[in-house]
Amino acid sequence: MVYNTIRERSTSSAGQWVAVRLMIAALAMVATTLGTGGVVLQANELQPEVAWQTDYATAVHSAQRQKKYLLVVFYRDPLRDLRQIQLAVLADPLRQFLDRYVPCQTSTESRIVIQGQQQRLLDHPAFEELAGGPGLAVVDYANPGQPQYGYVVSILPFTPGKYYRYQPQHLRVLLDLPPGTLTQRTMIFAVRIHPERPASTDGEHDRSLAVEAESHSEYQARIRMQGHHNWGWRFHRIVARLGGGLRATEVVAESWPGERLVDAAVDCVYSWRQSPGHWSAVRGRHVRYAYDIRRGSNGIWYATGIFGHRR
Repeated sequence: MVYNTIRERSTSSAGQWVAVRLMIAALAMVATTLGTGGVVLQANELQPEVAWQTDYATAVHSAQRQKKYLLVVFYRDPLRDLRQIQLAVLADPLRQFLDRYVPCQTSTESRIVIQGQQQRLLDHPAFEELAGGPGLAVVDYANPGQPQYGYVVSILPFTPGKYYRYQPQHLRVLLDLPPGTLTQRTMIFAVRIHPERPASTDGEHDRSLAVEAESHSEYQARIRMQGHHNWGWRFHRIVARLGGGLRATEVVAESWPGERLVDAAVDCVYSWRQSPGHWSAVRGRHVRYAYDIRRGSNGIWYATGIFGHRR
């Protein structure tokens, strides 16, 4: 019997990353739509040179073997939902980005068998932020040995939220995000899709800054209060880590209560846009950068951006 491991990091509570190990019997995977009666767009209708997998377990094995990201399109209505991707691929030469991915299309009703029991793939906590609906998910099999390996690192729902609306051009942004966790990449994505194209993510995504952004987002979420807490001593620690004579700047924001991750990230970027001081940092060009976001027990998300720049 062959098994796959999918891991998930929960974003449901502040400061706590919960790893969930799901052992999937790959030979028992139901990779086709059950009882929908729909017609799936064939791979060559999406783009001839892109080899779209239609079996999830096979796609996972392929991504692991090739050390690539797994890009999953969950569709409910194949003609409508897969058209979202078709339009993006046809409108933009994405081949250079798709070479890093194993693309897979599967129904929102696709099921897996775990310990003899069927469950819907989308009901697994790893895909929580899709809320059971159609959309995109990325799993990192490209970076063995890194903390995010084997985890879902991007989620884009096709169902409109309060602030976020999927657009075909967002696929290119998604495919070119730097390595990182789900919350880090979602914040970077939200910055990059802002219509004014702020430049803060044009520099190098810095792992030491990512640790600092994660830590401060978790702290804000834990105390349920936005702010530059302890910036005085944090500043000196960050500058020491940066080296090279770089200075450090930080921005923080909070969402409205009850938002999902992608909505909250877009909301926080909009919040920075309303503050000249914060927006000056977000739209500025920096040598290094990092973003992260966490949800507190009050249902509010707390975001942090940290930048390393010349004096």
